[in-house]
Amino acid sequence: MKKNIYLLLPALAAMFLMGCGKQKTLVSNNFAVSPTPLEYIAGDVPATISINVPAKVMNKKAVIACTPVLKWDGGAAAGESFTIQGEKVEANNTIISYKNGGHATMRFSVPFQEGMEKSELFMQFNARKGNKVIKMPTVKIGYGTQCTAALITKTAKTANFGVAPDNFQRVISQKQEAAVKFLIGQANLRGSELNSKNVQDFIATLKNIKSDEQSLVLNNIEVSAYASPDGAYAMNEKLAEKRGEVSENYVNQQLKKAQLSTNVDSKYTAEDWEGFQELVSQSNLQDKEIIIRVLSMYQDPEQREREIRNVAVVYKELADAVLPELRRARMVINYDVIGRSDDAILALIDGDVSKLSVEELIYAANILVSADAKKEAIFKKAVELYPNDYRAYNNLGELSMKKGDFDNAQYYFRQALGVNANAAEPNVNMGMIAIQNSQFKDAEMYIAKGVDANNFDEALGHLYVAQGKYNQATAKMMKSSNNSAALANILSQDYADALKMLNNIKNPDAMTYYLRAVLAARMEKTDEVKEHLAKAIALDPTLAKRAANDAEFSDYNK
Repeated sequence: MKKNIYLLLPALAAMFLMGCGKQKTLVSNNFAVSPTPLEYIAGDVPATISINVPAKVMNKKAVIACTPVLKWDGGAAAGESFTIQGEKVEANNTIISYKNGGHATMRFSVPFQEGMEKSELFMQFNARKGNKVIKMPTVKIGYGTQCTAALITKTAKTANFGVAPDNFQRVISQKQEAAVKFLIGQANLRGSELNSKNVQDFIATLKNIKSDEQSLVLNNIEVSAYASPDGAYAMNEKLAEKRGEVSENYVNQQLKKAQLSTNVDSKYTAEDWEGFQELVSQSNLQDKEIIIRVLSMYQDPEQREREIRNVAVVYKELADAVLPELRRARMVINYDVIGRSDDAILALIDGDVSKLSVEELIYAANILVSADAKKEAIFKKAVELYPNDYRAYNNLGELSMKKGDFDNAQYYFRQALGVNANAAEPNVNMGMIAIQNSQFKDAEMYIAKGVDANNFDEALGHLYVAQGKYNQATAKMMKSSNNSAALANILSQDYADALKMLNNIKNPDAMTYYLRAVLAARMEKTDEVKEHLAKAIALDPTLAKRAANDAEFSDYNK
């Protein structure tokens, strides 16, 4: 019997080792990485890694920490570890069955660094069975990094920067108003009213129009006369009409004195209930809500007056504070201020520039001159004469961007924000510079303040590319024809629109041809890849190194 037992022990031990023996190694085929190759997105290199462990591989008592590591020439970056365990381990990691195998998913992300363009993704293991370390070889699971989206930091340099607009108007409509009040039941113009400041300003405006008829054009004068809504309607109608007549006669007298001629459009309102309601609403009358309610309930003017008189205490306040303000006539001069002609503005640009307003200066630089050097000189004069206006600073920054002087551009944009921290154009422009510097959080903060900027949509499109929101980017840049818009369409895989935009670029540069090469590679047009790369590198030799490491051209760099 003992002999049989001794013979059975080796067999049991063998069975035990088969079920709980050594941990088998994990190999490249046990991992799937998406995307492949890895891609630069919003300043990072992210990926999803699927772990597929076959049956009878995971030891029941083993714990394996899997750490993805991206390696490139001169550097390495490790992602967060993910741990799997056998079914007999008492821990809270993902359990993989020995009998059936299992599946797990882990996330990988590291900040992008220069050199990652040509890199390889490895999985390293830290495996244990109890206190015993299990050696498992590192395996390669992916490669990359495709950095096409990172080109937004370069294409942003030649994108459209916001130009602050002028508010110049050749013709500006103006009004000069005067009002005279009448005593109750009367229609005569009193001297105290005619000598008031607003009437004297009215007369002075007529004289000014006469003295400068080239710059000031009289259109017409409106006269509106009113009676307060107390008393009989028929009497109030006659009173308002008479007040209109005497006011119109007074206006005609002043026109004659000023030697001017124009239409005098006169009208009268028998009972000014509208003005009455407005004054009551603005007053501090104790029962004003009752009065307003009466006005809404009754349309007949005499019934309205009766109901209001019933509120005896309030009516006395009305008679003292509100009704006298309604016994009046309004006289309004409508005239136009005619600005300088383009020729006159340009003459002063080359002469006594100090006579020009800030609007005329910015208008001249934005619209009337085409040479950037001339624009710059005008904007600098505007800064000198009007240092508290942000627009000239901003537009000097935009000109600096066109010249490739990024430091000077940033200086001017900051000067603009120093004058007006909430100005739309310099905020958006600072956001565009932040994108060039891969400072995407700063870019988001700046661009959010520039909703009214004329390049807001395009700037937002750049931000969306930087954030990896490619479809949203193409929607915002659909009206643009520049490198950035083409890049957005390439990234969203809308190759037809990308090609149209590249074809519409009037002055293609090195980046235009580089993007053409990327597009050709994606469309598997080998000859065009070589042709466009050659043109790009001829214009910018530094692109040769990038192209050699670019995952977009991996099939062409073998």
